[in-house]
Amino acid sequence: MIDFAAARRMMVDGQVRTYDVTDLRVLAAMLEVPRERFVPEEERAIAYSDGDLTVLKSKVGRPARRLLKPAVLARLIQAAEVEASDRVLDVGCATGYSAAVLAKLAGSVVALEEDPGLAATARQTLASVGAANVSVITGPLAAGVPTQAPFNVILLDGATEIAPKNLFGQLANDGRLVCVVGAAPLGKATIYRSASGHVTGQSLFDAAASVLPGFAKPAEFLF
Repeated sequence: MIDFAAARRMMVDGQVRTYDVTDLRVLAAMLEVPRERFVPEEERAIAYSDGDLTVLKSKVGRPARRLLKPAVLARLIQAAEVEASDRVLDVGCATGYSAAVLAKLAGSVVALEEDPGLAATARQTLASVGAANVSVITGPLAAGVPTQAPFNVILLDGATEIAPKNLFGQLANDGRLVCVVGAAPLGKATIYRSASGHVTGQSLFDAAASVLPGFAKPAEFLF
């Protein structure tokens, strides 16, 4: 029998803290949320491994979906400086783990997922862990949720190869959008800040993640 509580502590102490995550609220949230509940049963033994974790295998016309590496997720959330009164949009929530962590920090979380199966899993699992301030919405990731904007924080739960301009307009004034820009293995964790209608980006640290559906660079044609 795996001691998941011990594994969670080891993840926070050995992976997250050592990756320059010092925000005590973020560390506490990572310690509280049972990551093993958000992965397929056959993957639970490696739920706290130091890497992205596959929660939906690829098939024709559908890319694989993965949970972000815990340390990368924690550091992105730390950079976003989520406050207790913030409204947060979690883009590409997959099974809902990131939304559960954000729910410990924010006033409310909108978790967006375009795969119906993943969205259903997210709803069920989030309810089971008591994340009552999270609502799961099914829809195209790149479109965001304009009907519920503006958001103080937007998190992309994966990488984008293009500037997520569709989402910039859904940021509140002084809003922050955090994501990984660039396809694996070369990517940069980036924060975009909105101020008086202008959005500026700043690279934060090297990171790698799978590109989310709808955020791939358009194919180039050579003549």
